[in-house]
Amino acid sequence: MRTEIKRLNRAVTPQNRGLAEERIFSQVEQLEAFQEARCVAFFAALPDEVSTEKTLRKWSKTKRVVIPKVEGDEMDFFEYDPATLVSGAFGIMEPGDEAVLCRPEEIDLIVVPGVAFTRAGARMGRGRGYYDKYLSRNGFRACKAGVCYRHQLVGELPVEPHDVFMDCVISE
Repeated sequence: MRTEIKRLNRAVTPQNRGLAEERIFSQVEQLEAFQEARCVAFFAALPDEVSTEKTLRKWSKTKRVVIPKVEGDEMDFFEYDPATLVSGAFGIMEPGDEAVLCRPEEIDLIVVPGVAFTRAGARMGRGRGYYDKYLSRNGFRACKAGVCYRHQLVGELPVEPHDVFMDCVISE
């Protein structure tokens, strides 16, 4: 399933990728959790994920935006500053060494990428468990919003005990 969805993601044209970004993140902005959030955890997209570049810049003007940084088997979130981003694990843009750490309990809304989702909130990630581990940390209480292209919504996914469900899933 991961291989097929990656293929479909890569087939999305740049124009449609931009339209999807606008549609998906305008829906996120309508969430009560977004409107009330002071701190939003977001992600810097891989080439086969819904683009986030414009939305990161936009949201960081009105919210405290934090993005992930992977070190070993752990992921933490740090304040977003486009001037200090560096290419990190897996070629993903990450905060540099001088970035300010955000504790899990400070996050009000987290926007989560995935390979596939169900409407019920099940999520298939890339297989390393970074998000599941982070979302299970002590003190984490944020609303969890999965985002994806329409073709990434599936009827069912295999679920394991450690898998964390999303509170909502938003597609184009």
